[in-house]
Amino acid sequence: MQGGVDGVEAVVFDVLGTLVDEPGGIRSAIGEAVPGAGDDRVSQLVALWQRHVENQQHRIVVGERAYAGSTVLDREAAGRVAGDAGLADAAVVDRLALAGRRLRPWADSATALARIGSALPTVGLSNADRSTLLWLSARAGLRWHQVLSADDVGTYKPAAQVYRAALDVVGCEPERVLMVAAHAWDLRAARATGMRTAYVARPVGDPPVDSDVVDGRFTCLDDLAAALDR
Repeated sequence: MQGGVDGVEAVVFDVLGTLVDEPGGIRSAIGEAVPGAGDDRVSQLVALWQRHVENQQHRIVVGERAYAGSTVLDREAAGRVAGDAGLADAAVVDRLALAGRRLRPWADSATALARIGSALPTVGLSNADRSTLLWLSARAGLRWHQVLSADDVGTYKPAAQVYRAALDVVGCEPERVLMVAAHAWDLRAARATGMRTAYVARPVGDPPVDSDVVDGRFTCLDDLAAALDR
């Protein structure tokens, strides 16, 4: 489904899950670190990792913990996985902790991002920290006009100040800025700051529910790029 993106002057993209397969990358890294684990066991360890990161990000957003970047949180999560799985090799745990730098892009991410960026300013807006975004963008072939990290604000999405940082960089009215994400929670928070929103379906996403208002729903980034070309 396309529509509702006329008049957009800049496009802001979520990164983790929207442009790269974050859960798949963590699963792959855990499978490599614990080669004897079956699928169910790996799923348990992935869930352990994700729960830790999500809980700590929430604590930071609500002021229960001082800001720590995603590399710190990922290392903590890797330590929890290592403890649960009995991993004692420090080099293996170190490599696991940097799984966020090696996430693979979805098949359409690099080409659609380049297509959209040839006509409009593009900004990445991510909960990943600066060092992770540097390596991730390079390895995944993602090219931006600018990329912003939670590091730049000292908190995580869905805190409003993260989206306002993107609006400050773009420098135009919020209703002219399109936030693109595969997560309804991300789009709800962006919309609350006045941004336009577009949902892009991904296998690991969080689809909008009937009560959500979005300006466009797309099956892939290529469809979004085509709509923005019009």
